[in-house]
Amino acid sequence: MRSRLLLLLFAISMLSCTQTHIKEHKEWGKYFDAYGLKNGCFILRDHTHDAIHFYNKERCIQRFLPASTFKIFNSLVALETAIAPDDELVIKWDGVRRRPEWDKDMDMREAFKVSCVPYYQEIARRIGQARMMHYLDTVKYGNMKMGGSIDNFWLNDSLQISADEQVGFLKKLYFNELPFSERSQRIVRSIMLQEDSTGYRLYYKTGTGRVGDSLTCWIVGFTEKIEHVKEPKESMNKSDVRNYPYFFAENFTVPASDTTKDWYKVRIDILHSILKDYGAM
Repeated sequence: MRSRLLLLLFAISMLSCTQTHIKEHKEWGKYFDAYGLKNGCFILRDHTHDAIHFYNKERCIQRFLPASTFKIFNSLVALETAIAPDDELVIKWDGVRRRPEWDKDMDMREAFKVSCVPYYQEIARRIGQARMMHYLDTVKYGNMKMGGSIDNFWLNDSLQISADEQVGFLKKLYFNELPFSERSQRIVRSIMLQEDSTGYRLYYKTGTGRVGDSLTCWIVGFTEKIEHVKEPKESMNKSDVRNYPYFFAENFTVPASDTTKDWYKVRIDILHSILKDYGAM
């Protein structure tokens, strides 16, 4: 019943704009197959052409724990409530050794880059359950459920979100359409920037969450394809820079015991392959 309802919601969202073009790309499966992945999906929204492209529709509408992709939302709430005055808020290391890249004092920008869980758990505790719940409800983020403690609900499978919903959330973030200030959204977009090249800028957040004996691996974000369009002769040699945004979400599930591959690198390799295949990079 729940699966049919999600499928219906997906269909309604796809048909909400009569001009939207929807296309399935079964051939994108080869990028997952190359790593032996049988449970994966990818959804891409091409804003310029008002088109949605996907691989494995059923999984695109299935909800999973967001894991560290929730740091995007957590950062927005922290900035909006002034828990973090800006992205330079430093939280001191608690002295517990976890990972070398986490075991130090750091600000939000660095914590986001190294995906420091303790930093964002402390951010969530400072925000508090009432304010966090308010924004989950206001944004309509996934299933909007906070089970367990304030500093663990995005990791313990209480909060869940689909790849389709991630793309909708990111599109609103890009265009300042979320119920947060322009400043908060602008700062979060800036800390999401991971690759800045001549022809494109790539913004994303990864996430890995364990449920039972399985790991759910995410990468969500958007890319801007940059094109330099020459202006008329009277403007001399000036060129106009145009950005074409594409929004994406990818996830796959692997056995938690499978350490044969670097799954962090795998998800980025698949992302690059599909974006290049489509022409978004």
